[in-house]
Amino acid sequence: MSQPLKFYFDFLNQSSRALYILLEASKIPFEAIPISMLKGEHLTGEFRDNVNRFRKLPAITDHGYQLSENVAIFRHLAREKLVPEHWYPRRHLGRSRIDEYLAWQQTNMGVATTEYFQQKWLVPYLQKTRPSDNAVMECPSIRVFLRAYLNSNFQVNLAGKQLEHTLNEFEQLFLNSRKFMMGDNISYADLSAICEIDQPKSIGYKAFENRNKLARWYEAVREELGPHYKEVSGEFEAKLKRSGRGGQGVAQAVKQ
Repeated sequence: MSQPLKFYFDFLNQSSRALYILLEASKIPFEAIPISMLKGEHLTGEFRDNVNRFRKLPAITDHGYQLSENVAIFRHLAREKLVPEHWYPRRHLGRSRIDEYLAWQQTNMGVATTEYFQQKWLVPYLQKTRPSDNAVMECPSIRVFLRAYLNSNFQVNLAGKQLEHTLNEFEQLFLNSRKFMMGDNISYADLSAICEIDQPKSIGYKAFENRNKLARWYEAVREELGPHYKEVSGEFEAKLKRSGRGGQGVAQAVKQ
């Protein structure tokens, strides 16, 4: 019997949540290995040498093969595992449409939701804590982040405007009269998008204000995902509350 793949994740990261739900919903055997990005566990030499040379989450090890980057992991699962067809359909150019959305997400939805989450939640969190772990502070991107970002109403408002524009564009470009983005069946594009939107929504952003199509789509996706989504989103919200009480913080905890 083949060994299940190992999945390294942190529910503070939206791509970790999307892939975890996909693995559960597709009934792919896997070993779940939680990694605390707020504690810098992904920045250690051990993680770099044994799990992922880029020191990023999410990550997988499949039969000794190490892989990071959420879209690469998704496509690997679609090729190598028994993923139900509706997640990445071959018919009617479904895969091309999903790839189109995932490419758009990288420079639009992902950027906007991450920036708002950082300015509204992560930066204040970092200002309350002072990382002392050498594994955290040896990472140049963390040092740059701590020096460059100032928590101010201007930065939060700017991020909010960017997010507002992106959500309007998402609603106009990708949502229509159909139930899901690709039609009557849910796809990985829907799953990835709802996890992105949950990032700012979880800290109070009113994503559905004056966006009726977005609200209807969101409810349809959440209902279709059922208990898998409910479990993961519950863990995410609980982790936010726990993290707000103190501890060490790193910028990479949000988006990889």
